[in-house]
Amino acid sequence: MKYQTVKFFLIFFSIVASKNTFAQLKDLARLEYSYIPKSNSEDSFNRFRGLVNYPIKTSEDCYLIVGGEYSRIAFDIEDNYPFDTSNLNRLHVIDLNVGYTFKLKSGWRFGAKISPRIASTLRHEITGDDFLINGGIYAINDKTKSETINKPYRLILGLTYNSTIGVPLPLPFISYYRRINNQWSYNLGVPKTNVKYFFSEQSILQTFVGIDGYFANIQDGIVIEGGNQAESISLSVVIAGLGYEYCLTNHLIWYAYTGYTINMNNRLRDENREEVYKLDNVNAFYLRTGIKFKI
Repeated sequence: MKYQTVKFFLIFFSIVASKNTFAQLKDLARLEYSYIPKSNSEDSFNRFRGLVNYPIKTSEDCYLIVGGEYSRIAFDIEDNYPFDTSNLNRLHVIDLNVGYTFKLKSGWRFGAKISPRIASTLRHEITGDDFLINGGIYAINDKTKSETINKPYRLILGLTYNSTIGVPLPLPFISYYRRINNQWSYNLGVPKTNVKYFFSEQSILQTFVGIDGYFANIQDGIVIEGGNQAESISLSVVIAGLGYEYCLTNHLIWYAYTGYTINMNNRLRDENREEVYKLDNVNAFYLRTGIKFKI
């Protein structure tokens, strides 16, 4: 049962990564800050994330996209744990993004992306354990700008791969967006399901349920009581809350999401990615804000 629970959360997190993979085909630049203070604890978590992608037009409606993303995850650990926590103060996630997208005669768009990743504490030189690989292929039927459809929509179907889950097979992916009228829209999918209200095309309020998280290698490992050794750390959180977006221009967007975590799993894992220690998992306030430039 324990093994199956671990596999579930890793697979769930892989879908998060795959959804971000698709989103980054459209985001050309992004700066973002996230913060989670721990309830009933002095600990806190914050993350700074930056992304840059550069599209290269190869032919009509065909683009090669190259870029990179960097996340610095910082822990302020004040609580006492039965092991040395200094190795967990900083985590680093570095992605190299290579994607390609083109439009078919049927109107569907095809997209593919591969992202070699370094996810580690990076206290020493990089080893093979610090490397991961993510990627996916997607078929997108985007009718959001159609003038002949009363309720514009976007359907995304795909297959994704994430090396953190240890399953050597691609996983299915689906996401569906529908604009109901001038004021309302909804999106069903992962990592976020939402309902949006449009004050205008520039000012948008939403309610959402979403997930966030990370996975990283711990260089040197951490010896846990009982003789177990932690080789990696993962966090998966389910959040519910409110969000706001303001379009500064047609492509430049400021956004902020605030809410409360309704499920948090923060764990140290062994070399087989099974749980060896559960960190503070008490639900808490969540904040994420940033600015992005998108196609």
